[in-house]
Amino acid sequence: MAPKRKYKYNPQTLAYELHKPTLRYYLVRALVLLPVSLVVAFLYYLIYTECFQLKTPRAARLEREYTEARSNLELLNKQIAQSERRLENLQVRDNNIYRNIFGMEQIPQEIRDAGFGGADRYSYLNYSDNSDLLKNTALEFDKIFKKTYIQSRSFDDVERIAGQMGEVAMCIPSILPLPEDTKNFRWSGAFGYRKDPVYGDIRMHEGVDLTGAPNSPVYATGDGRVEAIKYEYNGYGRYIILDHGFGYKTRYAHLNQALVYEGQVVKRGERIGLLGSTGKSTGYHLHYEVIYMGRPVNPYNYFNNNIATDDYYAVISGGRH
Repeated sequence: MAPKRKYKYNPQTLAYELHKPTLRYYLVRALVLLPVSLVVAFLYYLIYTECFQLKTPRAARLEREYTEARSNLELLNKQIAQSERRLENLQVRDNNIYRNIFGMEQIPQEIRDAGFGGADRYSYLNYSDNSDLLKNTALEFDKIFKKTYIQSRSFDDVERIAGQMGEVAMCIPSILPLPEDTKNFRWSGAFGYRKDPVYGDIRMHEGVDLTGAPNSPVYATGDGRVEAIKYEYNGYGRYIILDHGFGYKTRYAHLNQALVYEGQVVKRGERIGLLGSTGKSTGYHLHYEVIYMGRPVNPYNYFNNNIATDDYYAVISGGRH
């Protein structure tokens, strides 16, 4: 549709002429209409939002997105909590079953709990009203990430040890260091607290005492390497320490003589010394210790009590050099 034309009477020409508005006319018109339009729009917005309590399409969309994001965040927190419970079950099985089976030390709970310090660690999330929820989610995610990493490394160690089970079985000290059927053999001292035979007070006895004939051979109870040969006048006397690897060491004390040298690799059943009564001793006997992860443990728990006599002599014959 063609725009409407305006005509204006010209008294000089006595005729109606086409009227063309000037630029000034358009500017004045714009300056008048623009503020009026803005005022009308603002009034419309106030009536729409304040009087009728209605939301603009953009506000409604943002609110839906906000609600959806918060719901997703709360769902993520629940999923993290479920994953953490499953991870805790794995940790219990790992410590109490898998690592025990292979004679591995348990991972302390304070290491598994993976502490996080610093009050401002998540200060960058303080920009919203939901900063507490955001910071809690970030914290739980970081904790489960670190716990998962620790558990993964533990499983790697278990897998490695499982692949070496044949070697582990030969290194674990599981036979008696003295033949049980020989003359003069007897159990003369148990592991644990007892009355000291020399000083008379109650002291921890960190091994077992086995009585035998003087200078009878003492055998390595597992494959290993001679870590030390030492002499203590008021203690163990002449003693040998074998390092079996995998956290295990054994001590053979009060020996008359060592038949091995430091650094030597020995096999289970190999002669390593001769029974004696050196150091703080009241008679010929062997003080024998099993040390696991730096702590003395009861050697009796490691002895294979079901091994037949012939099998025992087969072991020490095979290990004799």
